[in-house]
Amino acid sequence: MLEGFNPNRYAVIGEKNKREIVMLRGRGCAWRRCRFCDYHLDCDPDDSLNLELNLAQLRRVTGVHRKLEVINSGSFVELDPETIEAIKGVCRERGIREVHFECHWMYRHSVAPLRACFGGIGVEVKVKIGVETFDTFFRESYLGKGIPVDDPAEIAAYFDECCLLQGIPGQTAASMRRDIETGLAYFQRVCVNIMQENGKPVKPDLRVIAAFVREVYPLYIGDGRVDILMENTAFGVGGVTT
Repeated sequence: MLEGFNPNRYAVIGEKNKREIVMLRGRGCAWRRCRFCDYHLDCDPDDSLNLELNLAQLRRVTGVHRKLEVINSGSFVELDPETIEAIKGVCRERGIREVHFECHWMYRHSVAPLRACFGGIGVEVKVKIGVETFDTFFRESYLGKGIPVDDPAEIAAYFDECCLLQGIPGQTAASMRRDIETGLAYFQRVCVNIMQENGKPVKPDLRVIAAFVREVYPLYIGDGRVDILMENTAFGVGGVTT
């Protein structure tokens, strides 16, 4: 839990996959072993406090694009049940036909029930997984991601979209392109996150980031299925507001 953390939690994305996005708060990521991520600190064990915060953000949703993305520091499973019901209510009231969530591999069997839950009110669910890279050895030995799966098709059997982490030591322009191409071959959408400095052991590699900007970014920035976040606040949520 972060004292005094006051990020922007609502934004409208007007490019590529147009949608509204809300950054909600839950109990926090249960995995918490990734060596690159401290996002799990945005959490609170008190469901009532989380619900109060979440309802305030959900009230800002207008339905302008009929799509909503819900992110939180972990997986949708770690949101309280009342928040899930509130998301359903917003979908009904604002005419939202598609809602996106995030989920760790450990909760993959919870995805189908979520689809059924929202499908019952005519809303299609898309679920994104943070794969980070399809190099299993690199992903598990260096990043500690917790996805002991070699075959991308096995991951894609549960998830619609994937996130990739790029700009870290050990990557090359060729390996980053290979990961993006693999993501596009197996998933509907790919979101590339460029590594940002934080308190975890894995750090950004400026040489790798330069190679990405020079050799990879130009190939995919115009691709409608690829989002590229050079900063982790590029979707308009996160950071600290005053």
